[in-house]
Amino acid sequence: QVQLVESGGGLVQAGGSLRLSCAASGSIVSINAMGWYRQAPGNKRELVAIISSSSNTNYADSVKGRFTISRDGAKNTVYLQMNSLKPEDTAVYFCKIVVSSNGYGYAYWGQGTQVTVSS
Repeated sequence: QVQLVESGGGLVQAGGSLRLSCAASGSIVSINAMGWYRQAPGNKRELVAIISSSSNTNYADSVKGRFTISRDGAKNTVYLQMNSLKPEDTAVYFCKIVVSSNGYGYAYWGQGTQVTVSS
């Protein structure tokens, strides 16, 4: 089993910054991609940013230039630095990791952390 613990969400004014963390623990042999998704009320869950095992990154157009995803392999942790936050960034943010085991990939989700940006 794999557990993900997220932290770092909260309330911030527009233009402010937050840093989200997601630490994975448990039966982890190898982590492939790690990513952040978000879901606002009434909306579908959407990809925010993703980072591969070789640290290649990809971002949603709406956050490019403002958000930065990174990972610490030794700690099995993925981060999301969010700068210049906008009210439309308000959502529950979820981390997701894909773990390799016996040739298969298994996806795990965090419990979600609320990010609220006030105008």
